[in-house]
Amino acid sequence: MTYANDMLADTALASDLRVTVMRLARRLRNQRADTSLSLGQIAALGTLDRHGPLTPGELAAHERVQPPSMTRILATLEAAGLVTRRAHDTDGRQVWLEVSATGKAMLRDDRRRRDAWLAQRMRDLPAEDLEVLRQAAAVLDKLAASG
Repeated sequence: MTYANDMLADTALASDLRVTVMRLARRLRNQRADTSLSLGQIAALGTLDRHGPLTPGELAAHERVQPPSMTRILATLEAAGLVTRRAHDTDGRQVWLEVSATGKAMLRDDRRRRDAWLAQRMRDLPAEDLEVLRQAAAVLDKLAASG
């Protein structure tokens, strides 16, 4: 009987966490200054910024999208001047994708705006809650990285 109760509690926690994370993510998305890019395009740009130059296939794998979808995303990012291509060092059939200076500036401004919004709300929290958030951030990162 305890196992069933534990499963119900875990499921309820998962549901509460899902709803809360989605609400927070929506609030953070609303802080974006530039809404001309889709969330998939912003995610791909952010991945390139964090990981450095990647091939289109590597980027598609990081973003867990099919290569044709990544091709469309990259076309938009390149047309906007946010991503550049350069020849691969060892494979003439491949190219490296990199975030352009314009793309880096856009990401920096976007992150700064959303970080400021969140930091402002966190200022009202007691120290105990902030410590819980510090610990939870690491756990949430593990969940996000898991398969």
